[in-house]
Amino acid sequence: MIDKANIDKTNAWPFVEAKKILKERKKNIENKGKIILQTGYGPSGLPHIGTFGEVARTSMLVNALNELTDLPKEIITFSDDMDGLRKVPENIPNKEKLEKNLHKPLTNIPDPFEKFKSFGEHNNEMLKKFLDKFNFKYSFKSSTELYKSGSFNSTLKLILKNYKGIMDVIIPTLGKERQKTYSPFLPICPDTGVVLEIPVLEIDEKNSKIIFDNNGTKLEKSILDGNCKLQWKVDWAMRWYSLDVDFEMYGKDLIESAILSTKIIKLLGKSNPAGFAYELFLDEKGEKISKSKGNGITIDEWLEYASPESLSLFMYQNPKRAKKLYREIVPKAVDEYLDFIEKGKTQNELQKLMNPVWHVHNGKIPNENFIMSFSMLLNLVETSNADSKELLWKFVKKYKDDISESNQPIFDNLIEYAIKYFNDVIKSKKVYKKPNANEKVALQALVKALDDCNDKMKPEEIQTNIYTVGKENGYKENLREWFKLIYEVVFGDENGPRMGFFISFFGVKETKELIENKLSDV
Repeated sequence: MIDKANIDKTNAWPFVEAKKILKERKKNIENKGKIILQTGYGPSGLPHIGTFGEVARTSMLVNALNELTDLPKEIITFSDDMDGLRKVPENIPNKEKLEKNLHKPLTNIPDPFEKFKSFGEHNNEMLKKFLDKFNFKYSFKSSTELYKSGSFNSTLKLILKNYKGIMDVIIPTLGKERQKTYSPFLPICPDTGVVLEIPVLEIDEKNSKIIFDNNGTKLEKSILDGNCKLQWKVDWAMRWYSLDVDFEMYGKDLIESAILSTKIIKLLGKSNPAGFAYELFLDEKGEKISKSKGNGITIDEWLEYASPESLSLFMYQNPKRAKKLYREIVPKAVDEYLDFIEKGKTQNELQKLMNPVWHVHNGKIPNENFIMSFSMLLNLVETSNADSKELLWKFVKKYKDDISESNQPIFDNLIEYAIKYFNDVIKSKKVYKKPNANEKVALQALVKALDDCNDKMKPEEIQTNIYTVGKENGYKENLREWFKLIYEVVFGDENGPRMGFFISFFGVKETKELIENKLSDV
């Protein structure tokens, strides 16, 4: 059991937000005897890295809540599958099936993959499969099912009753042309099945109906049982009200929507859930990542190169700060993950609560001793020319024979990731420096100095010899440039591992041969 005093002291954001929920929603939570957290999903496309981030962060929050209260918690993953399809996504088969059904609810459109009853159902199933892969605990809710089953009916009647008040909230935020056509209710066209974005002429509160103009024909339609759906901001408020949501996080781009939805739920007679606006991800150029652009890194790519836990760590860190998310940041993220695990071994309870990996692993920090960093492992893949996991393990064991795949499960996976990452991302971009005459002399002196070293020497001793060579060959005032030269010639990069450790691990003889081979090409 965690000491309550330490929970009070920690400023780790999941605990900060958990305390906020319990304070802001105290009465609501006590009345229903549980805590409800929601995440949203737009099923017009497949789940992506943002979907993972939202559910992962909400799960971390639940983990913190578990330390604060024994009340049951539920994460609702809500699919907006009654939305009309606005455009045909890229990279799907049978596009014509979608083109013929634009603006219809996603659950009323044929599945272009021909696996499920509808496109919406297909993407919902992909979402569930996606979340299950990471062992997230959640309750799935379909917008279509809840609308059609009548679960939302009582709240829809309440919205109709407060129609004018809701219009007064929304209309001032719209442009003049949009004001003319806006309605909170979107009827499903009885002729085409399309979600109609048209003005409502009259409301019939007594019979729960709206009257609207459908291409010159005056029609009335029930707002109940899935005959209508709501516009986004009103729909969000309705969902909060009907499902009695206590918390929802959302991207920074939805802050204005959250403000309006908050005003609407208060009109309906309930308080808004606690919120948490996170920053969006940027690509390498600092531009917002979007599915349509295909910029940044996909979740499948990340999981080819690193573990789900390293991605969870990335999601945990600085959620309110915009972060660049592209392939080249993976090694740094993995090494930070390893560093936090290492720190956890000597930390007290309060420090562990502040350790991101505590939140990534639901309070159970792994206890594994790592042989080297991921960055170092990438260097080893390059210098050893190992092209398989088995070969690289043989190489590792050659220099450290007291380890095995069974007692190094995280490192075992790292080896596989490193080989894949090096070959896919690094190899083609490598540009090795061709040293000039003076630089070549300095590196030849390093090779000669290694004659006086052996594999039994400590890394620090080897490092001292490297320093000495640099000082004696023109780098006395700038040893950083000396190591930069070594890295650029040997590894094709301005940065690299601590050379004493690398040589100790890779082998003195092997390092000499490596440098000599690089110099022979000059």
